[in-house]
Amino acid sequence: MISANNTGLPHCNDGSCRIGRMTTQYDLHSHSIASDGTLSPAELVSAAHAAGVTVLALTDHDTTEGLSGAQDRARDLGLRLVPGVEISVSWQSQTIHVLGLNINPDCTELQAGLSGLREFRNWRAEEIGRRLAKAGIEGSHEGALALAKGSIVGRTHFARFLVGQGHARSVREVFKRYLVNNRPGFVSGQWASLETALDWIARAGGVAVLAHPARYRMTASKLRRFIGEFRECGGLGLEVVSGSHTKDNISSMAALCRNEKMLASCGSDYHGPENPWIQLGQLPELPVGCTPVWQSERWHAH
Repeated sequence: MISANNTGLPHCNDGSCRIGRMTTQYDLHSHSIASDGTLSPAELVSAAHAAGVTVLALTDHDTTEGLSGAQDRARDLGLRLVPGVEISVSWQSQTIHVLGLNINPDCTELQAGLSGLREFRNWRAEEIGRRLAKAGIEGSHEGALALAKGSIVGRTHFARFLVGQGHARSVREVFKRYLVNNRPGFVSGQWASLETALDWIARAGGVAVLAHPARYRMTASKLRRFIGEFRECGGLGLEVVSGSHTKDNISSMAALCRNEKMLASCGSDYHGPENPWIQLGQLPELPVGCTPVWQSERWHAH
C-alpha cells in the first residue's frame, strides 16, 4: 500500500515504491574503492543506475571520501545519492558494523571520529603484514597497499593479494585460513564504542541502522540485548534485507524488527562485480509489517 507524507514522497512497505509508471528502487548499502569495493564511486553509481536503482546509499567503511565523486555522477544520471558511511564498532569484544544514512559528511565530529578509525586501520594493516610474514608470507602489506585505491587498507585487500599469489582459491578461503580469530593474520579490532559511533551519526543528522544483523552469530537473546542498547543510544533501524541474508534470515530479522519496534532497511552490501552472488538493487521486498527507514521523520529532517 502506498501513502503520502508531508514531503510529497510516496510510501510503501517494500524496497520499491510505484505510482503509475514511476518506480523508486532503494539500495542503501554499497562500497567503492574509497574502502574495500572495486569500482570507483562514479562507476558504482553508473552500475546502480544500469541495474534500475533510483536511490543509492554509498556507505564505505569508516570514510566518506567517495561521496563527492558519487554525487557528481548521480546528479548527471538523475539518481538520488544518499550520503552514508559504515562505521566499525566494538561491542563486548565483537566487531559490529553500523550504517549512518542520510548524513551530513561535513560534520566535524563525524570526520574527526572517522579519522581516528582510519589511523587504527593503517596500524592494523601493518600488523597483519607482520603476522603473515611470520607465517612465511612476505610482502602482503605492500601487496594490499597496491590493491587499495582509496585511504582504506582492509582485510579484503589482503585477501585479494593472497588469492593472486596462489595462497588460496577465493577471498572467502583466505578469511577462513588466515584472517579470522586463531589464524595467523588475525588482528582484533579496536573500534568506536556503540555510544560514540551513534553520537557521531546523530551529530551528522543521520539515521543509524544496524548492518546485516544476521551475520554476527549472536544468540537470539544476545542480539535482542544488543538491539536494546543500540536503540537506547539512538539507533533506529535494522538492515532486514541484505545481500548476505538468506530468506530465513530476512524472515527472522523482520520479526525482530517488528517486535523491537525498529525501522527496516534494505541494502545489497555490494562491493563489485567480482562477487556475482551479490547484485546492486536485486533485493527482495521488505516483509509485510516492516516500516521502511526512508519513511521516518528523521530521514526527511534535512
